Amino acid sequence: MPTPVFGITGWKNSGKTTLVARLVAEFCARGLSVSTVKHAHHAFDVDQEGTDSFRHREAGAREVMLVSSYRWALMHELAGEEEPPLAEIVARLSPCDLILIEGYKRERHFKIEVRRGEGKSGQALAASDPTILAVAADHDAQTGGLPLFDLNDIAGIADFIADRLALSSVS
Repeated sequence: MPTPVFGITGWKNSGKTTLVARLVAEFCARGLSVSTVKHAHHAFDVDQEGTDSFRHREAGAREVMLVSSYRWALMHELAGEEEPPLAEIVARLSPCDLILIEGYKRERHFKIEVRRGEGKSGQALAASDPTILAVAADHDAQTGGLPLFDLNDIAGIADFIADRLALSSVS
């Protein structure tokens, strides 16, 4: 049985990362193991210029694995290849109870849209995306009949996701 996946989507600076981090903490407190996937629309580096791993990658290594007694990380250079589909990325994750996806607006997994009052107005994603099941906002937002959560109602949002995915808490 595949790992349940649920997304947090919204426009830039809407609060997606903060909500994902708070949901990870909430689900972990409930005894679930959680992994995340974050989509970036730009080039990024997880290491710094001058580090050994940076030098390996800059020299042409296709993959660079960093390993310590605390964590490991794998960097993979696409070297001109297309960005892999979300399903391929998710398949590379270790087994867990839940995968939270940040971004990936156009993918077809279930999502909650995040909105901030000072964010982009008039550009609600839910109106044209049937995979958005609810809205979390810091203001009274028009949702087209979808459930509306206060952006700080982490337990309520987690309950909604858990109910939708039929997740059970361990503790």
